[in-house]
Amino acid sequence: MTSEGAQQDVAAGGAAGDRTVRVVLVDDHRMFRTGVQAEIGETGRTGVEVVGEAADVDQAVTVITTTRPEVVLLDVHLPGGGGVEVLRRSAAMMADAERPVRFLALSVSDAAEDVIGVIRGGARGYVTKTITGTDLVDAIFRVADGDAVFSPRLAGFVLDAFASTDAPPIDEDLDRLTQREREVLRLIARGYAYKEIAKQLFISVKTVESHVSAVLRKLQLSNRHELTRWAAARRLV
Repeated sequence: MTSEGAQQDVAAGGAAGDRTVRVVLVDDHRMFRTGVQAEIGETGRTGVEVVGEAADVDQAVTVITTTRPEVVLLDVHLPGGGGVEVLRRSAAMMADAERPVRFLALSVSDAAEDVIGVIRGGARGYVTKTITGTDLVDAIFRVADGDAVFSPRLAGFVLDAFASTDAPPIDEDLDRLTQREREVLRLIARGYAYKEIAKQLFISVKTVESHVSAVLRKLQLSNRHELTRWAAARRLV
């Protein structure tokens, strides 16, 4: 995310007057959370109050349940099951008519399957980490009001995917994989060793090996080199 917005008066905060939107940041990179906090967390200027942070799925569900924010800024790729798992476990809070918790995906990924996955899971929007602080504050207020917000390029993914009531999958091969298998696939394709993946996802090395075997079998691939090429061709890395 650029720092341009931090150097400006944030229009959304000014437009909101005395209104404050309570926000939780969910991202597994502490430095990124710190940067977002610095850009949007000055409540008197932006109207955004950051009430909690989390780095993985379990932490996210706990913090969201405890603080009941109006908006959650949610990364797509998280240890413990990814952003989709956070959404699944927060379904009741999203459906609360009186105090709904709304989710805005904030991710470095602009891959179609990531966008569609979290939108199907219940997120109200999806923006990339290139967004300015000013635009992010505006997106937070709009999502808090029930609007849907997307970075311009990503809106087309959503329109295409939901053009029919069936909302067909973007990639049939990818849809064969579980959420955890997709996480392992991405980390393998990025060059992580099994021990590093195990640490990242809080699972054993043996479990990682089992997931890799399942991915190779389902995708009919022979080794991790073929897997990396397969993932790169689909912009999963």
